[in-house]
Amino acid sequence: MTYQYITRTASWVENYRIRYFIILILFLTASCPLFARNLPDYQELMQQLGMPQKDIASLHQGEIVFFNVSEGNEKELSVGAVVYMHAQPSKITNFIVTQGLASLDSDVTVEQSIPLQATLASFKGFNFRDGTDDANNFLIATPGSQFNLSTQEYQTIRDISQAQPDTAAQAYRKILLQRWQAYRKNGLKGIAAYDRGGGTEASPGVELRTATLENKLLAKYFPVLYNAWLNYPVTLPNGAKEVFFWRNRQVENRPTAILVHRILLSLDAGELILSRQFYVGHSYNSNQLTIVCLPYRDGSLVFYANRNFTDQVAGFGSSLKNAIGHKQEKGEIVKLLNQLLKSLN
Repeated sequence: MTYQYITRTASWVENYRIRYFIILILFLTASCPLFARNLPDYQELMQQLGMPQKDIASLHQGEIVFFNVSEGNEKELSVGAVVYMHAQPSKITNFIVTQGLASLDSDVTVEQSIPLQATLASFKGFNFRDGTDDANNFLIATPGSQFNLSTQEYQTIRDISQAQPDTAAQAYRKILLQRWQAYRKNGLKGIAAYDRGGGTEASPGVELRTATLENKLLAKYFPVLYNAWLNYPVTLPNGAKEVFFWRNRQVENRPTAILVHRILLSLDAGELILSRQFYVGHSYNSNQLTIVCLPYRDGSLVFYANRNFTDQVAGFGSSLKNAIGHKQEKGEIVKLLNQLLKSLN
C-alpha cells in the first residue's frame, strides 16, 4: 500500500511539473507581446509611413527626407524625417542617452537629470536673474499666453513674498517640482492645464494623449509599451529604461523651463526612443518625439517623428500659420540631425 501510494504521488508530482511548465511557457508567451513583432525592417517601416522606395536614393546621397505625420488638431505641428548615418543604432542611442540631443542645441543653456526622489534642490540649476524682465514679469503674471501656468500656479505667485532675493527662481522651482510629482503620480491626467484667461485653457495632457493615440506604429509593433506610454504611470515592459530631466532653453529669446520624460528600448533589430515634454514654460504647450534607429548597410536609418503643440497656430489664419510653423520646424530638425551626423562622424 505504501509503495503504491508513493508511486501515485510521484506520478502526480511529475504530471504537475509538466502542466506547470506548459502553463509557464504559455504565460510568458502571452505576457510578452512587446517582442512578438519586434521592430519592422526599413522597407516595411517606409511603406507604413507612406514613403516611396525612390527616397532610398536620396538617403544614399546624404539627404534628409521628410514624411507626413498625421495631425490630431489645428494646434499641432508635426514633422517626420529620415536620415542615413554611418553609425550602428546602438552608437546613436548611446550618444543620445549620454550626451543628450540638447548637447546639439545651442539654445539649451543647461540640462540636468531628475532623480526619482527629487526635491527642490534637484532644480536649483534653473534660475531667473533678479531684475530681468522675465523675472519681474513672472512675479506679476496673470492668466494669458505670456507664461504656461495653471490657475492655482498664478495664485501661488500672487501669494508669495517678493522681499527675498531670487524670489522668481524659487517660485518657479517649486512649480517644476510639483508638476513633476503630479506627472509621476498620475501621468497625463496629472498635467495641470494652462490658464489662458477669459475662461479658456490649453491642456498639454490632452495634447500628449492625442499624440500617443496617433502613434499607430508604436501601437502595432509594441502594444505593451504603447499602453504603458499612454497610461503612465504603470509598470514598463522588461528592457525599457526611463529617465526624467529638466532643461532651460532659450525660446523666442526668453529662458524656458522644460520637463522631459524619456524611454529607451534596445532590441536586436534596432533602437527605439520615446520622449515627452510634459511641461514647457512658454511659447508652445507640449511636445512628443519618437526616434527609431534601424540597421542599414554599414550604418543606420534614423526615423525622427516630432509632434509639437502650440496655441500660436490655432484660430484665424491657422492654415497660413501652420505652413510657416511647419517650415520653421523642418529647419530646426535639419539643423539638429546635421549636428548629430557631425557628432557621430
